[in-house]
This record gives sequence, C-alpha cells and structure tokens, in this order.
Amino acid sequence: MLWIGLTGGLASGKSSVAKILRHKNIPVVCADTLARQAVALGSDGLKQVVAHFGADILTSAGEINRKKLAAQVFGHKANLDKLESIIHPIVRQLTKENREKLQKQDIQIAFYDVPLLFEKNMQGLFDKTVVVHTTEANQIQRAISRDKATEEQVKSRMSHQMALKEKIKKADFAIENNAGVIELEQAVEDLLIKLNYQPQE
Repeated sequence: MLWIGLTGGLASGKSSVAKILRHKNIPVVCADTLARQAVALGSDGLKQVVAHFGADILTSAGEINRKKLAAQVFGHKANLDKLESIIHPIVRQLTKENREKLQKQDIQIAFYDVPLLFEKNMQGLFDKTVVVHTTEANQIQRAISRDKATEEQVKSRMSHQMALKEKIKKADFAIENNAGVIELEQAVEDLLIKLNYQPQE
C-alpha cells in the first residue's frame, strides 16, 4: 500500500482534496481527528492533560474546552511542548493502528492528512508527499470567510506555518487550488494517475 502524506497551509484546500479522495473511496486518515480521539472523554490522554493544565480547561460535560486550552498554550512554548508530549505519542500509535488496518484490507493507496507535515519533519514517514497550495490572497480571503476571523488573526496564524512555496519545494507533488471545484477534482485525478492508482471495478 502506498502511504501518502497530504498537507497544505491555512485555507489552502487540503480538506477539499481529502473530501474528493474520500468520494473516490480512497481512505484518508486525518491527524486532527486522531488528536481529538487522543483526548476524548474517558481517555488516558484527557486525564494527562487535566493533570497538567487543571480541570478549569474542561466544559461542564467534562470534555476539553479548546478555547481555554488554546489560551494556555498559544505563545507559551513550555505549555505547548507539554501538550504535544502528551498527544503526539497517542496520535502516532493511532496512526500506526489505522495504517496496519488499511494494509490488511489490501488497499492500493491511502492518504494521511496532516497540517504540519514539513514543520514537524514527518516526510520520512511516507512513500510520497503532496502539498495543496493557493495564493496568499486566497488563503487570507478564504480563512476570513470560513473562520469569521480578522485579516490580522489570519496573518498571525499563517506566520506560525511554513510558507507554501517552501512546502512545494519539499513535496513530491503539488496540487494548485486557485480555481473552482471542477479544476481541483481534475488536479486530484491527475495526481492519482501519477501515483499509478487503478480504480477498482
């Protein structure tokens, strides 16, 4: 099975590509989903996070209040490092389990959707890497619309990511997302051809 790392930048269209792949019945494992599982209600990960950050980061239902937790880690490197030291090993184990499960199903190709693939130097974990990119103006406009954020907030978030032009240099393949859905679907189709993917009848 080909194991492909899929990444991008803020509002560059990575999730849209993942959606197109899933419509084609190609598995996409999402790192963000696994990170949420790692600290789900009743999990060991949640207990560890609460032990370090305190119970005031929880909602009334006992789940993590993401805004409160973000306030403690954003701009506080020691707290962020601690949070990552709890979550990342659990996510790595969940990723391994997902990959092994897919391999047993005799699947040709599967993607792992991970935002900080290059920032975290994860490229060695994959057979190939793909970056979804768009213009900076598109990123800003889409993120403002999608997240109801200000331009300043969006630019601040972008400053914490590697520039898309740098990711393009590092990736094996790049998908441009500057037009519409039809063009993006065609770009995904072209990528699958380059990866020698053969749809099952």
